Amino acid sequence: MRHHPMTRTLLVTAGLLGLAAVAACGSETGNRDADAPTTRAAVVPAPPKQKQIQGLPGMPPVLDPEDVYAADRPNRLSPVVKDFPSRVYVPNTESDTVSVIDPKTYEIVDTIHVGRQPQHVVPSWDMKTLWVNNNRGHTLTPVDPRTGKAGEPVEVHDPYNLYFTPNGKYAIVMASLDRELVFRDPHTMKTVKTEPVSCYGVNHADFSMDGRYFIVSCEFSGELLKVDTEKMKVIGQQKLPFRGAMPQDVKVSPDGKRFYVADMMADGMWVLDGDTFGKPKLLPTGKGTHGLYVSRDSREMYVSNRGEGTISVFDFTRNRLTKKWRLPDGGSPDMGGVSADGKVLWLSGRYDAEVYAVDTRTGTQLARIKVGSGPHGLAVYPQPGRYSLGHTGIFR
Repeated sequence: MRHHPMTRTLLVTAGLLGLAAVAACGSETGNRDADAPTTRAAVVPAPPKQKQIQGLPGMPPVLDPEDVYAADRPNRLSPVVKDFPSRVYVPNTESDTVSVIDPKTYEIVDTIHVGRQPQHVVPSWDMKTLWVNNNRGHTLTPVDPRTGKAGEPVEVHDPYNLYFTPNGKYAIVMASLDRELVFRDPHTMKTVKTEPVSCYGVNHADFSMDGRYFIVSCEFSGELLKVDTEKMKVIGQQKLPFRGAMPQDVKVSPDGKRFYVADMMADGMWVLDGDTFGKPKLLPTGKGTHGLYVSRDSREMYVSNRGEGTISVFDFTRNRLTKKWRLPDGGSPDMGGVSADGKVLWLSGRYDAEVYAVDTRTGTQLARIKVGSGPHGLAVYPQPGRYSLGHTGIFR
């Protein structure tokens, strides 16, 4: 294609002006080294890599390496439990019964007769069964949460409390008076291994984020144990630095870095690094500190203070207590759980033959329900999560 002479002149002039502009934009003054590049590519930082959690073999993968409770969001029910009726199961240790409450009406809709001294109602790892721990009756009573009907009791000696390994391979019976951790088949409850302990009163526990170890409280000797899950062996033991300590419930922080242990005689929570199993520090919460329950958004933990009828609220992010709720007519708030939608905290009134329902947004008491004598480890069921680690409902 041929250009008119005037057109050629204009094109050359434009080209020279363009080159001058490029040279000038190399720096604010335009006096840039001729050999230096005239443009620089923008550097986009790579997104931070999430740490990979190498979990216990056979354990479902960790959903969020920053939040062990990521599967427990409001109403995120597993297909296994989504059709189960919502109920609160209350073991009455001195009445040898389980009171069944409809949380919508706050009424008792059934009473299940079980063995001697039921301590806790425990969801199985696969979430299909609720096991009632008949401590002095030396049995576990299975309850079908779909129908609410009890099955034939299974003989198990001294079942004070019950947990499950994160891979679902074993049930772990906290044989408190026998001074044993008994690893059993999670379905038949046949003994696989017995691990004797030298402390007194093993009762509560929680697992590390990777599931490879768990921390156990020993109520009557004021000690803590660290147990290797796969080896089924105690690998650490320490005495709490408080005379007369009586540790109770145990919970791991959402990020998995700390363990909290309620102590009913030290009137607070012990805080320790589970990996190093170092010396714990005491955070005072209230008289008779007993149960620990994490909110559905993983931001807070509700702490029941049985000796003063209060509930302390601990903020994980701020690392401090932010609120204290007082039951209007006093009481003895003990063990319990959070409703599936996260709006209600349910707690047994151990010494008052009653159950409390508390609004988790305001701390207002919603209901006070009379039950049998000595209500203890009640289970709110169903709850969100993929599988159960035991106790009154620790879900991952």
